[in-house]
Amino acid sequence: MKKIIYLFAFVIANFAIEAQVKTPQASPKSVLTQVVGLTDVTVEYSRPSAKGRTVFGNLVPFGELWRTGANANSTVSFSEDVIINGTTLKKGKYAIFTIPKADMWEVDFYVTNDNWGLPENWDEKDVAARTNVNPIALGNNVETFTMAINNITNDSATLDISWEKTMVSIKFEVPTQKTALASIDKVLAGPTAGDYFSSAQYFYQSNGDLNKALTYINKALELNKDKPFWYNRLKSLIQAKLGDKKGAIETAKLSLVAATEAKNNDYVKMNNDSIAEWSKK
Repeated sequence: MKKIIYLFAFVIANFAIEAQVKTPQASPKSVLTQVVGLTDVTVEYSRPSAKGRTVFGNLVPFGELWRTGANANSTVSFSEDVIINGTTLKKGKYAIFTIPKADMWEVDFYVTNDNWGLPENWDEKDVAARTNVNPIALGNNVETFTMAINNITNDSATLDISWEKTMVSIKFEVPTQKTALASIDKVLAGPTAGDYFSSAQYFYQSNGDLNKALTYINKALELNKDKPFWYNRLKSLIQAKLGDKKGAIETAKLSLVAATEAKNNDYVKMNNDSIAEWSKK
């Protein structure tokens, strides 16, 4: 009898877990991603609907700070620094707060972005950028609160906020030319020390062409004036695998000195162990 009761309780418990009610959100979440030039832009926000209500000047009072959406903060993320009305906004994620008025909106990009609604304590130091924009009267009604990235060029775009018959458009400039030129300069300058190190490491770890691995690690050491101890450690392992125990010991000693100065005990031990092993007749 007890077994039947336990089984019945188990079945009821599982039914309760699986039978959780699912209902649609009143203000469903939306995520928008857009590349502008070479900058990744992501907007996350919730979308309330007007449902016959007068929005601006009523549901959203004029002259008061608004969370600009519903539920958790509406946010925008930039993968590069952007410029908004002459102010540089550092790359990162920001909450969007606004103060709507009939003739002008204040738009704030706020550093703290994990609030539910408005911050409990507003801190002016967290305003990373602020701009004023004129609202645009729309000829059509926008039932559901909408944010979009529009007017895209290689160098700029607009973050558009629309609801009811009002839209505000916030222009931001992206550093496409700067990013492109930096990329061109890097590629045309040739591989870096790190590129050569990674290539040498790949050939060594994959049992590939060890002569290529040695060439690449030598090039990495040539390009890096600091001669990192992990570079020489890899070179010593490649030399040992090629059968050059004498050369491997000398290189390991260089790595040992640098690792000792850096107080990296793991590399100190690995180098000492390898030197002892390679020194055996």
